[in-house]
Amino acid sequence: VQLQASGGGLVQAGESLRLSCAASGNIFEIDAMGWYRQATGKGRELVAAITNDGATNYGDSAKGRFTISRDNSQKTTFLQMNNLKPGDTAVYYCNAVLNRHRFAADSEYWGQGTKVTVSS
Repeated sequence: VQLQASGGGLVQAGESLRLSCAASGNIFEIDAMGWYRQATGKGRELVAAITNDGATNYGDSAKGRFTISRDNSQKTTFLQMNNLKPGDTAVYYCNAVLNRHRFAADSEYWGQGTKVTVSS
C-alpha cells in the first residue's frame, strides 16, 4: 500500500493550496483518510480526517479555513486550504486507515509528506 501526496508548495499569506493524496496497492476498503502536519520542532497534529461515509473531523487550526473531501472510487482525499497563514507552515502527511482483505483488521498507513510554506 502506498499513499502519494502532492500539492504542497510556497505561497503567500492569504493564498490557497489544494493537497491531494492517492492510495494504491492491495486495498479492500479504506475506512478513513486524513491529513496531519508537523512543523519544525513540534509534534504531529491532526489537520482533518474523513470517513468513508463522509463524516469529517477538523483540528482547531483548520476549522473554517480548510475543507477535506474524498473520492472513494479513486481512493483519493483532498485538502483545500484557504486563507493560509505563516503558522500553517509544516510538512503535511497523508494518513489512511484501511484493510487489505475483507476479514482483515484495519491498519494505518502514512504518506511521505508534502511541504507547505506560507510566507508573510
